[in-house]
Amino acid sequence: MTAYMWLLLAIISEVIGTTALRASDGFSKPWGVGLVVVGYAAAFYLVSLTLKQIPLGVTYAVWSGIGLVATAIVSNLIWHEEFNLGKLVGLALILVGIVILNLFSQSAVSV
Repeated sequence: MTAYMWLLLAIISEVIGTTALRASDGFSKPWGVGLVVVGYAAAFYLVSLTLKQIPLGVTYAVWSGIGLVATAIVSNLIWHEEFNLGKLVGLALILVGIVILNLFSQSAVSV
């Protein structure tokens, strides 16, 4: 698998773990806690595979930025959290920052 495929799977795992945090209801629901642990364990393992080919700064920026945007979308769909203009602009700026980082970073690699 390519490093970017590992990174995509890490993002998905992290979004699952983060979404499960809310479902765990303060760690009072065992299935939610289990999903948090599995989601984050998988995410960190997959990021470690990614780091074999992509520099840490780029990996972390993409992982956290896309993870944040995906988590906001999932929380809107599942938990009905509202989007407002400020949230949308902030999320768009994060995505623009990730694109700029990847386009202009000297440490970015083609995989």
